[in-house]
Amino acid sequence: MKALLIIPPDRFRDEEYFQTKEELERAMIGVVTASKVPGQARGMLGKFVTAGIGLSDVDVSAYNAIVFIGGGGAEVFFNDPQALGIAKKAVESGKVLAAICIAPTILANAGLLKGKRVTAWRGEEQTLRAHGAIWTGEPVTVDGRLVTADGPKSGKEFGRAIVRVLKG
Repeated sequence: MKALLIIPPDRFRDEEYFQTKEELERAMIGVVTASKVPGQARGMLGKFVTAGIGLSDVDVSAYNAIVFIGGGGAEVFFNDPQALGIAKKAVESGKVLAAICIAPTILANAGLLKGKRVTAWRGEEQTLRAHGAIWTGEPVTVDGRLVTADGPKSGKEFGRAIVRVLKG
């Protein structure tokens, strides 16, 4: 099994990335990291990650899960056609789709949350509701093959929830 973690090129949330990655790898799920373009990405807490691929090179069929990591920089994907397309392809092909912090707004803008139970960073609640999502306010929410989480303090549980959905 393989998961694609998508991070913004700048100001991704370090804990959300590293804790999620750790939980996936602990479950023997391979992790590939992508960003807008391949290369170094900088977290909000100053850690650097090398994104192996850019969004234009993502083949959704190669992954079992697509995961959008949050942090202030994730806004760069809110209306990014490639990011929205990746999210749509993930749902169309029955993949696990996950997003944490402000990243569920990417899924909302892709038109994927209508009637779905979701959570996110509290500041995104109205946006998600406006797109037809059912707000739970929980730390982590699972609705079928959709996993959402509220932010950095939920990174480990977010990763564990993705693993549970992947392993059925």
